[in-house]
Amino acid sequence: MEVKVRFPPSPTGNLHVGSVRTALFNFLFARKNKGKLILRIEDTDKEREVKESYQAIYDSLKWLGLDWDEGPILQSDRLGIYKKCEKILLDRKIAYKQDGATYLKTNKTGQTKWIDLIGKKEVVFENGTIEDFVIYKSNGFPVYHFANVVDDHLMGITHVLRGEDIMSSTPKQLMLYTAFGWQLPEFGHFPVILATDRSKLSKRHGAVGILDFKKEGYLKEALLNYLALLGWTPPSGKEILSLEEMTAEFDLSQVNVSPAVFDITKLQWMNGEYIRRMLDQELTNKLQEFLVDHPSKDKIGPVVPLIKERIKKLSDFVPLTDFLFEKPEYDQEVFLKVISEKSKLKSMIKGILEDMEKMEKPWEAKVFEETFRKLAEELGLSVTAMFQLIRVAVSGQLVTPPLFESIKILGEEETVKRVKEALSFVA
Repeated sequence: MEVKVRFPPSPTGNLHVGSVRTALFNFLFARKNKGKLILRIEDTDKEREVKESYQAIYDSLKWLGLDWDEGPILQSDRLGIYKKCEKILLDRKIAYKQDGATYLKTNKTGQTKWIDLIGKKEVVFENGTIEDFVIYKSNGFPVYHFANVVDDHLMGITHVLRGEDIMSSTPKQLMLYTAFGWQLPEFGHFPVILATDRSKLSKRHGAVGILDFKKEGYLKEALLNYLALLGWTPPSGKEILSLEEMTAEFDLSQVNVSPAVFDITKLQWMNGEYIRRMLDQELTNKLQEFLVDHPSKDKIGPVVPLIKERIKKLSDFVPLTDFLFEKPEYDQEVFLKVISEKSKLKSMIKGILEDMEKMEKPWEAKVFEETFRKLAEELGLSVTAMFQLIRVAVSGQLVTPPLFESIKILGEEETVKRVKEALSFVA
């Protein structure tokens, strides 16, 4: 029997962390078992539909490299099929019409149960707690449970793998399978994803649309790697895995039953790890692709080795390096964080300027360091404060790539020019 799974998002907004984790686990399961993944868009709830969501779903999955084998299939194109299936149940007197809607008669005795693939645990629902439920709404559209079951059966889905948050719908779907006399697929429900404070994941915790992670400068490889570890422990114990390695190791028996915790700080760490493992040229190419509107993206190559160990996202590149490509805007408060006594600022920057103008060109790192260590001593300033003051005079900011290497990229003339501008600013 060929393994067939599906990822069935609703077009009601952007794909978020939980949905993509579900898509990833389905993808890994299908690839591991040489099966197929179907992309099905469950768009029968037209009141909640957001038109832009369709393309956002496709773009998100394509960016991440989660390719599907069949689809996208739109449920809204299959209304005739659902109508025929509704008629089958009505003809069998298993369903009935009331107030324009169609209801399934439920068995009020006994239990509905299944062995869930996640944790291999038996899940039991008392049938007496499940009232007759709507399968077709009065507006002519099937409800989620009904269309879902019809499609899963007709598309040959062998494993229904989804989030634990919709497990409450599973008994109704099992009742529908029984009503039709269809063979049941296997069911597995992944644990929910919580915020670090154990509350429901929301935007304030970083639960934004997946394409927003792309805009923020996260690498798809790092994002997939992190999402895979939300509820799954690879047998190898490795923390950094490629999509191919995840596929080779993935096993539903290794998926945890406990809720997973989404930690944006951990994701940033992992993204930084991926950045540091890249070759300089590879990172340069990634940055040039990411920095669409950067005025000097063809000149960023020499800067990349300086920032590779310092950035966690591609978007960190601009605030860290923009002074290398355009004149800085000075802020007196930044200077005062280095030298709190405003009256001494001017004389200190003037001393820096004079020493820079005296130094033989091209400046050498050793001479540069010795010169300003000596000046720091003469001015009664710590060495750290001296080089921080030079940093601010040159860049306008407290954090930059390594100072001397940055100065070499700027060039001696431009550096001297900036120190002059800083002197006139604090005057």
